[in-house]
Amino acid sequence: MSASRNHAIIRTHALKKDYVLGAEIVHALRGVDLVIDANEYVAIMGPSGSGKSTLMNLIGCLDTPTEGEYWLDGEPVAGLPDDELARIRNREIGFVFQTFNLLPRATALHNVELPLIYGGIPRRERRERAQAMLERVALADRMHHRPAELSGGQRQRVAIARALVNRPSILLADEPTGNLDSQTGAEIMALFDLLHGEGQTILLVTHEHDIAEHAHRAVTLRDGLIASDQLRSVPALGS
Repeated sequence: MSASRNHAIIRTHALKKDYVLGAEIVHALRGVDLVIDANEYVAIMGPSGSGKSTLMNLIGCLDTPTEGEYWLDGEPVAGLPDDELARIRNREIGFVFQTFNLLPRATALHNVELPLIYGGIPRRERRERAQAMLERVALADRMHHRPAELSGGQRQRVAIARALVNRPSILLADEPTGNLDSQTGAEIMALFDLLHGEGQTILLVTHEHDIAEHAHRAVTLRDGLIASDQLRSVPALGS
């Protein structure tokens, strides 16, 4: 990966998150320093309770830190009000979840349109963009099908199209193959590989080492801290 063409899109400093559970305080993150460049493909790993989902929620602006700082594409995020965090979630970050999170009564096309509706994009433009994104994930012939009429892999492709339709800076994927069989999971990971090859920044939360192998860097958390940060030897983008 060519460092000269990259810049830090995610930067955290001394990031901490505490949760109060009854009389107990759980220190989910204990001070995480992390820098991720644009166009990187990073796996976030760790055992249950290590803090990886908490870190993903903070990076995705789904939660706010107890202490510390977070910059997204050079802009400080940690102290922003809820409405600005919502705007960032809609415009700058695409989410892909293990459970797909699709509206069951809406067609694939309408599910993909949703972020554009929230963003106030005119109907004709959002329809064109949603159609183009479904074509990009090889679902041109399934646009008017509802989730119950789609396979698990097709549902996840709809979810990926929805995540990408606003052209986000970052794609966050939380166990994206967890509900899929191994062959379908391999197809979804091939799609992530293709997206990264086109320049998409991807953060992947997974506990599966074979899934993490697709990423070019693996950050492992343990007890709320970074235990290891390993960069794999990979060819530069476009080579």
